[in-house]
Amino acid sequence: MHDKVDTANKESRRNIRIEYGVPMRSLRLGLIGKADVVEFYKQNDGTWIPFPVEYKRGKPKMDNCDRVQLCAQAMCLEEMLNVEITQGALFYGQTRRREDVVFDEKLRDETEETALKVHELIESGITPKAEYSKKCKQCSLLNLCMPKVSRKASSYLMKAMEEIASL
Repeated sequence: MHDKVDTANKESRRNIRIEYGVPMRSLRLGLIGKADVVEFYKQNDGTWIPFPVEYKRGKPKMDNCDRVQLCAQAMCLEEMLNVEITQGALFYGQTRRREDVVFDEKLRDETEETALKVHELIESGITPKAEYSKKCKQCSLLNLCMPKVSRKASSYLMKAMEEIASL
């Protein structure tokens, strides 16, 4: 599904310019990344308003994680381009639907809190334990994270340490 969006190409259609694989950063939030797609809509005054679109393989989630990711992209673009972005969209491959997301104050606050927590986690130097759940099947990082393997390895090491301690 990401073949087209990962090519870093662009398209133009009348008053819409579509950019793929757009690199972005926010010095304020301490974030860097790449947006799958940013659609730019030409306004009557000749300016272009960005509209980030994030592609997801699965379906909408119960929590806000996808919306926070998209909002972080919008906040990066706002800082880089000195514009205000009020909304974007999430496209879910499983449902083949596009969900519009409004970047309201509540979502922006949650996005800032999440960025802060990520920095705190990195600074702590502690890698959280991977916990396998149903959502892992849809994750593109499953083969790198290997939550089932790390759980088995941890269990094996604990047993080995207990055996050594009992000697």
